[in-house]
Amino acid sequence: MIDELPQLEEDALRVARLSLAEDGPRDITTLVTVPPDSPGRGRFEFRTGGIVAGIPYANAVAAECGLAEPCWTAHDGDRCAPGSVLGTMEGSLAALLRAERPMLNLMQRATGIATTARAYMDALHGTPCRVLHTRKTAPGLRGLDVRAVLAGGGARHRTDLATTVMVKDNHWRALETSGRTLADALADARARGVIGLQVEVETDIQLELACAAGATRLLVDNQSPATLAEWAARARALAPGIEIEATGGITLDNVRGYADAGANFVSIGALTHSVRAGDVAFEIEAVGR
Repeated sequence: MIDELPQLEEDALRVARLSLAEDGPRDITTLVTVPPDSPGRGRFEFRTGGIVAGIPYANAVAAECGLAEPCWTAHDGDRCAPGSVLGTMEGSLAALLRAERPMLNLMQRATGIATTARAYMDALHGTPCRVLHTRKTAPGLRGLDVRAVLAGGGARHRTDLATTVMVKDNHWRALETSGRTLADALADARARGVIGLQVEVETDIQLELACAAGATRLLVDNQSPATLAEWAARARALAPGIEIEATGGITLDNVRGYADAGANFVSIGALTHSVRAGDVAFEIEAVGR
């Protein structure tokens, strides 16, 4: 079982309120330059192009500013050419100016993540291998980040620590220090109703211990495609049906090699921890009196 993401509407509202709170209780520049009740209209431009994402979060910001939902001509997951107009928004000019930056911040991050995820999926075209996010997300924005990966065609990994066991290098050290075995730990997890038992392996011995202990997935960390192919064959002989995930050092240049070597999944922290934001802008088209 994969843990659940927070409900979209609830998470989008939480993020919208936090984003707006960062700008303080008033927009003094708008107060001294924009006549009261002045209407306005503008358009969202996707200058870099790529995969659209983050629209529900932008909608939540608009609503918190007292604006009607923008009229979108694109949706999360759509691929758009550079310079595409994603939609328009109108209402109080003061509200538009207050909503603009938080909306763009969220959409720029989300589109950057989604576009990168789609590039990895394109590199894997024709294989069954799937691209996974990690927990290397921006604090407070995990829901946005993970949904952006999904908009780009990626798949779900765990999003918190509550449901799926994932034994990594420091957990191996803790087991060695305590005198417990991996088999003890996974048996304890199964007794608690956990069915996702994922174990990171860095050596032949760890691989054999993980298979014997009943791991459901091996995370092959920082190994070459050739090593992954060898370990995947050995693991599947020892534990038929076990899943293989390549992790660590995955790039667009080498990701196909891991898929061809037998990985069911590749997990990529760079999707979210060092994403290059998309260029989304909001341009005022008309100002009334």
